[in-house]
Amino acid sequence: MHKIALTIAGSDPTGGAGLQADLRTFQRMGVYGLSIPSVLTAQNTEGVSNILELPNDFFSDQTGSLLKDIRPDALKTGMLYSPDIVEIIAGKIREGSLENLVVDPILASSTGVELVKEGLPEAVKKYLFPLSKVITPNINEASVLTGIDIQGETGMKDAAVKLRDYGAETVIVTGGHLQGKAMDLLFDGEEFLTLENERLEGEFHGTGCVFSAAVTACLALGYSVKEAFVKANDFTCNAMKTAISAGSGMKILNI
Repeated sequence: MHKIALTIAGSDPTGGAGLQADLRTFQRMGVYGLSIPSVLTAQNTEGVSNILELPNDFFSDQTGSLLKDIRPDALKTGMLYSPDIVEIIAGKIREGSLENLVVDPILASSTGVELVKEGLPEAVKKYLFPLSKVITPNINEASVLTGIDIQGETGMKDAAVKLRDYGAETVIVTGGHLQGKAMDLLFDGEEFLTLENERLEGEFHGTGCVFSAAVTACLALGYSVKEAFVKANDFTCNAMKTAISAGSGMKILNI
């Protein structure tokens, strides 16, 4: 039986991030991908120029219709934009008793454009973190969500502990934005696990989306969270090493 993963995320016309990148990641990892757009964007490799919200009732119909027919083995959320969408997703997850939820709490684009309406961070913490198997904020998102100014490994650990208190089973803080080596950190309530990688030259688009999608695919395939962490880290690093310059802005991961 083929394993199935669902992404609920923004649409990115470049394919470098959002649900398009998630679907390509799922396919590369041998998982069949489902997708529900949460919001549409006008963007290219240089940045986001416009955002179009979907009506709440249509988003709810999309989600309800799909989940009535197909039950994913794992699912992830990416850019959600509005608190209303967050509440709808949480309701559908509880309704279907869906498992293996990965929350990538996207708050801004790679180029720094805000991708949230007022109240979104609080809604994600309140409604989605308690339902999640894993959350995968980068250090900037972890800082916003916890109020901790993260400058290094100690700050990452403090933030991970605080984030887990919001209800997530496992927290992975990705540290690609730190100075020096790129470090990712996992905390499951009992121990910390860190992975370090050499920093690569250039600016990359969609690394967080690809990483969280790879974690989701691994959970769908039956791997433990720690195994998923290591495999997703390897997958993302390899995709960054062979990234392509499709446009005049950020590089797109080769997946």
